[in-house]
Amino acid sequence: MELFWWGFTLVLMAIGLIGTVLPVLPGTAIIFGAALLHRIMLGPAKGLGWISLIFLALLVLASYAIDFLGGWFGARRFGATRWGRFGAVAGAIIGIFFGLPGLLIGPVVGALLGELLAGKKMIDAGRAGWGALLGNLGAVLGKLLIGLVMVSWFLVATPPPFR
Repeated sequence: MELFWWGFTLVLMAIGLIGTVLPVLPGTAIIFGAALLHRIMLGPAKGLGWISLIFLALLVLASYAIDFLGGWFGARRFGATRWGRFGAVAGAIIGIFFGLPGLLIGPVVGALLGELLAGKKMIDAGRAGWGALLGNLGAVLGKLLIGLVMVSWFLVATPPPFR
């Protein structure tokens, strides 16, 4: 039975890693859930300790912060005003409800509309939208890195099976 739970956990973690890139799935939350399920099913002697689980939970929170703030930082780096940065964050939040296209396009459209509402020219608004897109791509890369750290931490900190 232990081998089944190890295999199930690793499959869930692989799905979680895919979810860090595809915003349809909550990638890091799935990875954390897999580690928690592993501990519950195999017990504390064969699962992660509480400190490691708390560390993984903090990484999940960090990945969500990166996800929401990526567009904001990108827009800011490319010269967006407060309106553009606010639009990028609002676009990311609204984009969640529209799946992958919404998450990629939402911050761009939000930053663009925010800049236009602030009275900026279309070129400046486009620059802010471009920054929001690059910020989102950076956030996806950051979430993937956090997901890889989580899976690596699980594999290193968990006692090996059949020991």
